[in-house]
Amino acid sequence: MSDARLELLKQWLTKELGDVEYAIEVASADASFRRYFRITIDGETMIVMDAPPEHESVDKFIKTAKMFARIGVNVPLIKAEDVDQGFLLITDLGIREYQDELNNKTVDRLYGDALAALLTIQASGTEVDIPEYDMPLLMREMEIFREWYLEKHLAYPLTDELNNKITKAFEFLASSALEQPRVVVHRDYHSRNLLITDQHNPGIIDFQDTVIGPVTYDLVSLLRDCYIDWPKEQVLQWVHGFHENCTQSGIIKGVDEATFVRWFDLMGVQRHLKASGIFARLNYRDGKSGYLPDIPRTLGYVGDVASRYPELSDLASLLDSIDINQHKLKETI
Repeated sequence: MSDARLELLKQWLTKELGDVEYAIEVASADASFRRYFRITIDGETMIVMDAPPEHESVDKFIKTAKMFARIGVNVPLIKAEDVDQGFLLITDLGIREYQDELNNKTVDRLYGDALAALLTIQASGTEVDIPEYDMPLLMREMEIFREWYLEKHLAYPLTDELNNKITKAFEFLASSALEQPRVVVHRDYHSRNLLITDQHNPGIIDFQDTVIGPVTYDLVSLLRDCYIDWPKEQVLQWVHGFHENCTQSGIIKGVDEATFVRWFDLMGVQRHLKASGIFARLNYRDGKSGYLPDIPRTLGYVGDVASRYPELSDLASLLDSIDINQHKLKETI
């Protein structure tokens, strides 16, 4: 822990905290350039975010954290900030990730809390300027799958005809997303970004990429998580319950259950294509290979849904030609 950014961070902490002794250790590093450190002072802990300003901005995190805190969801509170240097000192929500404690006995309670918090976020609207999850962004995200998973990871032989079919599938998925009612979207609402807390569960982190977008996006992030999966029947029950609560809360109006499930399915395909591409990109561009084992589960969702929707038959055929567990093409293509 002797890099230049860390030394700058320590200097900033000394300025903010005064002449007090503290212990500092790595808390986590996510899939971006951000890092998190945990400091301990007299037995109490806080988190320091290091977001290099040439790569990240803490401004969006600050605004969203304050907005979420005002509507009553459990997010880190900001104790000190230096936007120019990219440093934040925030409260510590702990280390108990949902992913580590989800099982058949706990899932209904934990997901119940997470779905209630999500409903609060969606029903409360927004007080700050949040970008739109528009067609160009939806398409750019899916292009990550083509560029980094198909072309880079698999060296897939993409003909003009196949590229056209892929683009057509992308446009169909983006159009479905844009049909949906617009709400505040966390954008990474899953088991690694939800923390089990003794009060006001869950603790919600990693919300700096919030957008205004489709009502089913965060729902599919949670229920068809890239890092843990559940039986299809169970997932559908949760979706039906959330549809009912969204209707009662006025978040959606006049949307029948079948339409909502269709939106949910297709939104998941868009998200999981993006995620698979990002996992491959993290390996090749950033040297982070730890996400590669999550690709089979993630693309498994895509293949299952694509096989049930005629509009995605070309995408289903594409995935049928890939051995996703072995990260290679099948010999029959």
